[in-house]
Amino acid sequence: MPDDEEAIDEVFIDPGLEQEAERIAEALVFASAQPVSESYIASRIPRGVDVGRLMSRLKTAYAARGVNLVQVADHWAFRTAADLSFVVQTDEQEVKKLSRAALEVLAIIAYHQPVTRAEIEDIRGVQTSKGTLDVLMEAGWVRFRGRRRTPGRPVTFGTTRDFLDHFGFEEIRDLPGMEELKGAGLLSGRVPSNLHIPVPAGEDEFSDNEDPITQMDLEELGLLTPKAEEDD
Repeated sequence: MPDDEEAIDEVFIDPGLEQEAERIAEALVFASAQPVSESYIASRIPRGVDVGRLMSRLKTAYAARGVNLVQVADHWAFRTAADLSFVVQTDEQEVKKLSRAALEVLAIIAYHQPVTRAEIEDIRGVQTSKGTLDVLMEAGWVRFRGRRRTPGRPVTFGTTRDFLDHFGFEEIRDLPGMEELKGAGLLSGRVPSNLHIPVPAGEDEFSDNEDPITQMDLEELGLLTPKAEEDD
């Protein structure tokens, strides 16, 4: 028998089929106001087409255009090219600025997730108001993600896909590190020698002492109306 039979066979995909898959994927993302998941795209394109490779190819094709195809976690979206963003801005658009406290809390959650409110306060050295967390959650950038396996089972916070999309990150690990922050002028030259900027964990990677938050947890904490009441 030929030795190459032991090699991994590649499934032949008709070029016409791949071209049709590209057109379908392009249309799905273009028509959606929100980033579209790879699983959804895979369910709509011809079977056998590698959706990851397909989207990477489309991303390259749009790299030099006025709109770019960008990856947000395992989702895809069309966005105005960064160097042309000023062209589409209007005077009517009002950017809501976060308070210094909200920015600090958002940064702590992004870099330290999963993190509890008590841990946020310990890092900041001051008490964090519920209103600050509410603002971040209403913006869609922060979410309840789990409960710590410690007495009282406090809720843990994490960032969302909308957070990645808004700030232009493919994944949470793309957050800038110490040297990048210094280079951007966001850290002064008098940074304490013991300052440590952690490498963020994956958004969906639960820690050893954390359980996923459930509908029952949210109802118990008074964060959601029990289903029984909603049905009345």
